[in-house]
Amino acid sequence: MKIKNRLLSVFVIVFLFSGMSVTAQNDEDWGDNDQNKRAELIEDAKESRSVFKQKNDELEDLFQSSYGYAIFPNVGSGAYILGGAAGNGVVYEQGELVGFAELRQIDIGLQVGGQAYRQVIFFKNKAALDEFKSGDYEIGGNISAVVIEQGEARSIRFQDGIAVATMPKAGAMVELSVGGQKFEYADDWKNK
Repeated sequence: MKIKNRLLSVFVIVFLFSGMSVTAQNDEDWGDNDQNKRAELIEDAKESRSVFKQKNDELEDLFQSSYGYAIFPNVGSGAYILGGAAGNGVVYEQGELVGFAELRQIDIGLQVGGQAYRQVIFFKNKAALDEFKSGDYEIGGNISAVVIEQGEARSIRFQDGIAVATMPKAGAMVELSVGGQKFEYADDWKNK
């Protein structure tokens, strides 16, 4: 009986949580200031790129050599057993801004805390970027992110055509993963 009650509780929490927005940059905030928010997101992405490059020399090379990349300058993440993350990002192809993306993630497992972080996804080639841009895209559990922290150089490698780096901004989480992240892509901000 206790197991059934716990499972029911988990399903209720998942249902309620799926309707919530755990995001630092919420779609509902865009409204009439769409152009201002778009410009702010682009500036945040540029700043995040600079910070990533300052913290890890290898990232400079990846920004130059990758076919494309998506920068999520402000991802909000929170968890207590059930966790989630959300954020908006800017997508670049061969150094040129081509569109926008939305990140969503829901996890169940041993995790607790809250965190804001930056994330960049590098695409090794056109095929990897085109797959990301084709619609609903998901990072599988076999992909892990390299966490960039102050004074620490860690090697970043491509796996299945992508490489992922994250950088904590604030907060503390017992666990940070990218497996199960889902993305939506749009060329135009208003269609995102």
